[in-house]
Amino acid sequence: MKDFDALVGRQLETMDKLLDLQGEIERCQELKEQLNNLPGEACGEIQEEIEIMKEELQSIQKVFQKQTEEVIRSYQIREPLHK
Repeated sequence: MKDFDALVGRQLETMDKLLDLQGEIERCQELKEQLNNLPGEACGEIQEEIEIMKEELQSIQKVFQKQTEEVIRSYQIREPLHK
């Protein structure tokens, strides 16, 4: 049970990171739309930052997916003991 709880705890921490980063990407995209009237260089820098965050988001999503698989495996191992 401790392993399962630890896995779920780590997964919740990862989900928090994922949600924070998604919010930051949305904020940057809104900012980019507001700054469309600025010179192209400023918009390009913002777009680069958004792309970097999107890559980080994909990385966190992969970690989250692996953690989900671990939680499921841990639960499946534990579950037969309770039947």
